[in-house]
Amino acid sequence: MNKRGLLVIVSGPSGAGKGTVVSELIKDSSYALSISMTTRTPRETEQDGIHYFFKTVEEFEKMIEENGFLEYAKFCDNYYGTPLSYVEQKLDEGKNVILEIEVQGALQVKERYKDAILIFLTPPNITQLRERLEKRATETPEKIAMRMKRAKEEIKLIDKYDYIVINDIVEKATKSINDIVRIEKMAAKRHISLINTFLEGDN
Repeated sequence: MNKRGLLVIVSGPSGAGKGTVVSELIKDSSYALSISMTTRTPRETEQDGIHYFFKTVEEFEKMIEENGFLEYAKFCDNYYGTPLSYVEQKLDEGKNVILEIEVQGALQVKERYKDAILIFLTPPNITQLRERLEKRATETPEKIAMRMKRAKEEIKLIDKYDYIVINDIVEKATKSINDIVRIEKMAAKRHISLINTFLEGDN
């Protein structure tokens, strides 16, 4: 049996509830969260090394030059990236590694890891998306407008994803993702070594 973990990418517009759903997923020890690096300012409740690794632009760009990222992207004037070594280590340990990243970065990863599972998380409708952004009360109206514009650009790329999960109720969205991972674990393409064992054993 193939015991290597799966690479699970969760994307979606800002305000879709990605962080909340991912927090529920990683309560299961079969998952490992890949902590992203970013150059944006930490929010009041965020801690370095737990929610993100917070870096300066200079530090981030140095890592780009050293090929230290699985993927990276610039979003709303800030860099976001996924450290490569951590992801490979956890996959080899059999963990299902969750990447909570933007669409641009997700598509970069899919080019490199064809077996990665791309999941697009979204609220039921655009009205709820705006309401969630406004309720956060952490950004100016101009920033919210920028995020809404970006959300529409991201939604145009949904057809590049393997699955869409509607995040209306967090528990339901979490279960949907768990179900997707369980089904993908049983995919024949992930068990070629098992198939070969059967074929060789009949000789």
